[in-house]
Amino acid sequence: MKTPNDAAAQLAITTLTQRAPAALELAAAFKAAGFKLALVGGPVRDAILARLGNDLDFTTDAHPKDCEKILKKWADAVWSIGAAFGTVAGKKDEITVEITTYRSENYKVDSRKPEVVFGESIEGDLLRRDFTINAMAVELTTQTPTFIDLFNGVADLQNKVIKTPGKAEDSFSDDPLRMMRAVRFSSQLNFTIDATVITAIKSMASRLSIISAERIRDELTKILMSDQPKAGIYLLTETGLAEIFLPEIPKLKLEIDEHHHHKDVYEHTLTVLDQVIALENRLGGANLTLRLAALMHDIGKPKTKELIAGGGVSFHHHEVVGARMTKERLRALRFDNQIIKDVAQLVFLHLRFHGYGLGEWTDSAVRRYVRDAGQLLTHLHLLTRADCTTRNQKKAEGLAKTYDQLEQRIQLLMQQEELDKIRPDLTGEEIMAILGIKPSPMVGRAYDYLLELRLEDGPVGKDKAKEELLNWWKEQK
Repeated sequence: MKTPNDAAAQLAITTLTQRAPAALELAAAFKAAGFKLALVGGPVRDAILARLGNDLDFTTDAHPKDCEKILKKWADAVWSIGAAFGTVAGKKDEITVEITTYRSENYKVDSRKPEVVFGESIEGDLLRRDFTINAMAVELTTQTPTFIDLFNGVADLQNKVIKTPGKAEDSFSDDPLRMMRAVRFSSQLNFTIDATVITAIKSMASRLSIISAERIRDELTKILMSDQPKAGIYLLTETGLAEIFLPEIPKLKLEIDEHHHHKDVYEHTLTVLDQVIALENRLGGANLTLRLAALMHDIGKPKTKELIAGGGVSFHHHEVVGARMTKERLRALRFDNQIIKDVAQLVFLHLRFHGYGLGEWTDSAVRRYVRDAGQLLTHLHLLTRADCTTRNQKKAEGLAKTYDQLEQRIQLLMQQEELDKIRPDLTGEEIMAILGIKPSPMVGRAYDYLLELRLEDGPVGKDKAKEELLNWWKEQK
């Protein structure tokens, strides 16, 4: 009778053989050179789940120089940039491989870089892996492929639980980023993190501070882009990890006054994050900018909270404060400049719609809304809609209907005036020709004047624009 482990082993081997036969060719090359080679980690897990991709990780007893020699004969391209850490990579056709010499690594107490020591056995290598579901291997240089599961990874995979091969505290001391990786795998796979692992994370959260901002950013991004980012952010907050690199989120847990005059901002934020995901198909799928904006949109509230006489609370200008805080935090996490700019702009604009009332905005106000949103207009539409978390169904329906009306007005003006290409009726060259001036700051001022005219009155045509420009020019003298 086959055990679950036997079935998983056969599935992993079959999947590998069918989807990545080149891996077997590579194993034959290592065997011919007198070395061992095993598929290891995430690819084994994914092979069991029948979702093996084109990126394969291997471990071997061969040292990096030997790996490089073998890869150069097998691969179309080879990279040895990670050789100092025991890793050599290569690519053949659509398959990308990373081959790492058996090793053990850990971080010194005050170091951001791991100290790497090459090991002598696959057993020792698997013990240093982050989680049991990633500590399985398929040895490919034996007579027939051999499945290795020393830490019950198959059982944990079936039970959907995140555990560490050894003591969790030892694993997280070796590499503190593994605490975030536990959260990431939980979010990506919808797995539960074992209670002993949660306890270890809570007691060691501060250790994350030695990890570089770039590595933390990458894990946060993977959590946000997972299927369950809300659950991931909740875990980051409850374990204390968020306090280390994203303290603005735990601070959203504002004390709710006894009369419940305002919502729990933290829970509201997690709900908004959930709701933008339900809408983001309008952007073509998962969108990091939108998800970050949903996460950060209310982070200015704690700093702007004021009690109102007679009960209640206000958060005046929290969007302005929040936009500034967003820039500061995303810069600290080394996000791309464009993402920083876009997310901060969405945070700044997320309350703009609430001035729309029942549709009292003039066409000029609508044009300015579109102009300020720019290429982020659809993002803003989705964030604004998701920001409605009221339990009052009538109120929610009213807000949705009003926003439908705003979008319809924007669409109509788009068709009539090409709002997505808002610019003055005269070009910079035409302005200089009409005024008889050379390139200078004055040209920019004239351009801005005509842009304001365009926003206020819509397209007025070149003749009217010229007349208005000359009138403005007289006032400048």
